[in-house]
Amino acid sequence: MQSIFHFAFNVTDLDKACDFYTNVLSCQQGRRSDTWVDYNFFGHQLSLHLGETFAVQNTGLVDGVAVPMPHFGAILPIGDWRALAAELQRQQLDFVIAPTVRFEGEAGEQHTMFFTDPFGNPIELKGFADLTKVFN
Repeated sequence: MQSIFHFAFNVTDLDKACDFYTNVLSCQQGRRSDTWVDYNFFGHQLSLHLGETFAVQNTGLVDGVAVPMPHFGAILPIGDWRALAAELQRQQLDFVIAPTVRFEGEAGEQHTMFFTDPFGNPIELKGFADLTKVFN
């Protein structure tokens, strides 16, 4: 079964959120009201609502690196990931974890980068050379 993932979370300023998700990440904006906005986030639906954001701590330990929890993201084909990583670096985005490779040479090798939206919501974008290996 295939599906589109939906994730709703809080931001404190919709205009600032729209600037980031539209102009930095190049996501397509969908419906919007006075209190929420939807985005096409790499084929999945994000709903950004006005409210208090999640508490975040670097408690996840992956390949020896503490990562922010909770976080969300997307998995991209490696070519798309590389192009987006280059664009975000060109924009001088402040990375929590700069674009890098983890589990290099192992099963599950993946490219990753972490950054936050303007409200501190951590986002991880992964790139896989072989998308059939995502769960292996």
